[in-house]
Amino acid sequence: MSYIAKLNLKTVQRTVQKDPVLARRDKLMAGIDEQGRVHAAALAGTEYTVKAKRWQTNEAGERARVEHEKRVRAWFFEQDGGYYVQCRYGSRILNINGKSNAVFVDTLDDVAGALKTFKSAADSGELDKAVVEAAAKKK
Repeated sequence: MSYIAKLNLKTVQRTVQKDPVLARRDKLMAGIDEQGRVHAAALAGTEYTVKAKRWQTNEAGERARVEHEKRVRAWFFEQDGGYYVQCRYGSRILNINGKSNAVFVDTLDDVAGALKTFKSAADSGELDKAVVEAAAKKK
């Protein structure tokens, strides 16, 4: 008797998929959380970086996986006597209310409030339409 014949074999299609709307929402909220860390580093006067791994050829000619620090670009910038805060999905800037793409705040401390508002709006689904439009532009 064969070994495989002893097993209970079946054909199955795996259906463990997350709702695409919720997946986009989670990605946007993770980006907003990361921008909170970028903002905290800016307040401290440092630059926020994350560690990323990549393949690189060493002196012996072998391919090795090495860690390097990757700079994270801020979604906020100083201009016109204050700070503009933009919400991004990937590299695309979201149109928040259909036509405006930034929030103006007076000081660097106020950027945190704008990021919290973005996170609340993303969590409640207010930015879903803007995210769909930004994702559609990629195609």
